[in-house]
Amino acid sequence: MTGKDDIEELRRGTIGVYERQATHWDQTRDKSLYERVWLDRLIDGLLSGAAVLDLGCGAGRPIAAHLVASGFNVTGVDASAPMIELARRNVPAARFHISDMRSLELDGTFDAIVSWDAFFHLSPEDQQGVLPSLAGLVKPYGRLMMTVGPGAGTALGTVGGETVYHGSLDPADYKRRLKDLGFGRVELHPNDARVKGRSVLFASEKA
Repeated sequence: MTGKDDIEELRRGTIGVYERQATHWDQTRDKSLYERVWLDRLIDGLLSGAAVLDLGCGAGRPIAAHLVASGFNVTGVDASAPMIELARRNVPAARFHISDMRSLELDGTFDAIVSWDAFFHLSPEDQQGVLPSLAGLVKPYGRLMMTVGPGAGTALGTVGGETVYHGSLDPADYKRRLKDLGFGRVELHPNDARVKGRSVLFASEKA
C-alpha cells in the first residue's frame, strides 16, 4: 500500500522521472495526434501567427510540432531540461524554455494555452495556486485547455517503468475557479473516449 508520505515523495520526484526518461518518452510517445479533436477546437478561428503556449511540452512532438505546422507562433515550456533539449531539436521553429509551471515567468500573453498530460502532475494545492497565473497569461477572448482528473484526488501512473504522481480538483471546483478568473465558458469532459479516456478541461471566452 502507498501511504501519504510515499505519495508526497513520488510527487516531488515526478520532474526527475521525466529528466531520466526523456529519450524513452520521445521515442515511445504516441505521435498519431489522437489529441487533434481537441486541438482543433483550441485553435478554431485563431489567426495565422497567433501566440500559443504548450505548457508541459515534453519533447515537442506531436503537439508543438502540429501547432507550428498549423501556422502559429508557439512557445513550449517544460520543467525537464532533457525534454527541452529534445524539443529544440524536434521543433526548431518554436521557442522553448525550461521552467516549472509553478513559477512561470514568460513575456507576453497567449491566444491559447494547452497543457496536455502535464498540469495534472501538480498537487491539487499547487493547481489552485497556478490557475490564476495561467489565466493571466490568456489574452481577452482566449482559451485554456488542460487534461485533468475526472474527480478530486490523487492517482499514480508510470513513465518508462517509473512511477509518477497525478492530482486533480473536483470538476465543480475547476469550473468555479476559472469562472472567477474571467472565463465566460468552462467545460469538463471526463473520460473522453475520443482521446484515450482523457478528461479535458476547456475554458474559453476570456474576459
